[in-house]
Amino acid sequence: MGRTSKMSLCELAAPRSIQTVKDVSAEAFIASYAKHLKKSGKMTIPKWVEYAKTGVSREMCPLESDWLYVRTASLARRIYIRPGVGVGGFKKCYGQKKGHGVTPGHFSTASGKVIRFCLQQLEKMGLVEVDAKGGRRITKEGQRELDTIAVQAGATYVNYK
Repeated sequence: MGRTSKMSLCELAAPRSIQTVKDVSAEAFIASYAKHLKKSGKMTIPKWVEYAKTGVSREMCPLESDWLYVRTASLARRIYIRPGVGVGGFKKCYGQKKGHGVTPGHFSTASGKVIRFCLQQLEKMGLVEVDAKGGRRITKEGQRELDTIAVQAGATYVNYK
């Protein structure tokens, strides 16, 4: 009978090495990638952003001034995790229930213009390309950039805790 080795609590609680976007929490990655997009200056922001709603079901435009960077970062993460999704699929993902007061609410999709604009900006940066089967997918350069941001986001998120 051999002795079984027992792992200490420190070894069990030690964080895994973060290498891809899937290893980081969505909140940490989206926040750090939105900050990176804003700081890099690669993305152009149109004038209609301060007046645009993100969907029919919304009553007002977003209150944050950098909401378009956050939406673009979220779209990049979703394409990384699930390639082949198009504008229609993203409209369903970001849609929500529209309230009608007393009567029951019904689902309404998000704004296609906002999603299309974000995807076009990601294409201009060379991070996303149109898939032959339909939808969008991440390029090799885009995967490299998103993974480096994920490693940085994971390191700051672990140190923050």
